[in-house]
Amino acid sequence: MSELPEHLREIIQRRNNVLGPGYTLIYKEPVEFVSGHGAHLVDRDGNDYLDAYNNVPCVGHAHPHVVDAVARQMAAVNTNTRYVQESLVDYAERLLGTFPTELSKLSLACSGSEANDLAVRVARYHTGGEGIIVTRWAYHGITREVASFSPHLGAGSPLGPNVRLIDPPDPRLVPPGSTLAEHMRNQVRDAVTDLERHGYRLAALITDCAHTSDGMFTDPVGYLQGMAEEVHAAGGVYIADEVQAGFARLGESMWGFSRHGVIPDIVTMGKPMGNGLPLSGVAFRPEVAHEFGHNVRYFNTFGGSSIPVAAGAAVLDVLEEENVQQRVLECGTALRTGLEEITEDSAFVAQVRGSGLFIGVEIVRDRATLEPDRARTEDVINDLRDRRILINGTGKSANVLKIRPPLAFTSGDVTRFLETFAEVAKVRL
Repeated sequence: MSELPEHLREIIQRRNNVLGPGYTLIYKEPVEFVSGHGAHLVDRDGNDYLDAYNNVPCVGHAHPHVVDAVARQMAAVNTNTRYVQESLVDYAERLLGTFPTELSKLSLACSGSEANDLAVRVARYHTGGEGIIVTRWAYHGITREVASFSPHLGAGSPLGPNVRLIDPPDPRLVPPGSTLAEHMRNQVRDAVTDLERHGYRLAALITDCAHTSDGMFTDPVGYLQGMAEEVHAAGGVYIADEVQAGFARLGESMWGFSRHGVIPDIVTMGKPMGNGLPLSGVAFRPEVAHEFGHNVRYFNTFGGSSIPVAAGAAVLDVLEEENVQQRVLECGTALRTGLEEITEDSAFVAQVRGSGLFIGVEIVRDRATLEPDRARTEDVINDLRDRRILINGTGKSANVLKIRPPLAFTSGDVTRFLETFAEVAKVRL
């Protein structure tokens, strides 16, 4: 702290004086940004940082098309969903058009936490059950309800008695003689049995389609079908949490669940939808949401209001007009290949994994034991920050480098990232 510039020290001190509990800063040397463009952030002194961490500005920081759409809407009117808004209907039709036809109803909110909260409310109403199944270190949000099935929040945020945990789809956890698909199916079946034994009927299985907080597991695909079958056999629904994996993030498709050939009952979305404006959504099979919609009042003052909808529509414009999914696939492949080449001989890197522009690098004390090395991971993160490359960590032991840039990442950004990462790897890996 004492080594920071005086201006930065003063702001941090003022911040500590007035902000409530739970606020943290990342990096040993915190950084302040005053502007951004594409996948770049600029600090007060004009230094350019490559942002390989922030997925919220989905199509890029301060994208001019999104900025213009929001400014024009703000200068006109901002009303909520109790008034007729053609722009809202247009947006809902366009967004739902990216889903399988079975998912044909959309509700809008402001955050991923709200989206997951609503999804579980609907699941409970539809099934009459209370039981929830999630992966072992999952994170789905911060409302009291959603926190009760977000084990990533730690011991200070207890899980509900109606929650059961299963392994993420890590092939290394599969028992000998079994397959990943069998292992995942069996875990769901066992969780359902245990819930029923304790008096809980299943309401939903909810999974992050990239298993971000579990340590990032996107491959192999195909295991999800059996899990969904077990859920439906128990009378529950499958909720795909696409807050982090959606909007072409994984490169191969618009939505993470599509890679598995599965159609969820409910899909939740958040962060990238409005490119930084608070906008989230829940897509439903109509038969799942019908009774809830008929009997329960749900209104969100800001969810679906004119300004965030304008931002959401502009994001869809950019995704289409700039062929973002193809760029993500190409840049993501180059990035992952480069990382694999740099770390292939490292005794401290267990795996490079991920898809599209969502890549994890698992750092361990040695490859034989796979014991997590959080300290080394933090050193890599901070060394990159010192070289003006921004990433962070994830996983239960926070020993997986989380590389998750805005989808505006270019081939030039990939080159800069890999060259800088190679410098750090020589010292740390």
